[in-house]
Amino acid sequence: MIWRALRRSRRRNADEIERLRRLDVNRRGRIVAAEVVDLLESERTTAAADAPRRRVVVYKYEVAGVTYEVSQDLSGLPSTAESGVSAGSQTVSVKYDPKAPTNSIIVCEEWSGI
Repeated sequence: MIWRALRRSRRRNADEIERLRRLDVNRRGRIVAAEVVDLLESERTTAAADAPRRRVVVYKYEVAGVTYEVSQDLSGLPSTAESGVSAGSQTVSVKYDPKAPTNSIIVCEEWSGI
């Protein structure tokens, strides 16, 4: 009984898992140049007026001759979400995991490639 309660308390929600992923990529990542392809922002509806606005940046970069096009949700990083990311041909820095190049970030709590 106590074991189950302890196990449940250790479960992480999706936001916490994403935060830990970003910090891990920041810690071990390598830096390359990337190009911002698109910036997607969600519309606020009247029913969800207090819901946070989603802001996703789509970017592409090349590692060892392979081009990757990925996205990162900036909604969990409010200070960065307001920063100077703009759609189309903006150059930014990307940190990627050398063991899994699709695992990348352009910003986290401790680093920004913008």
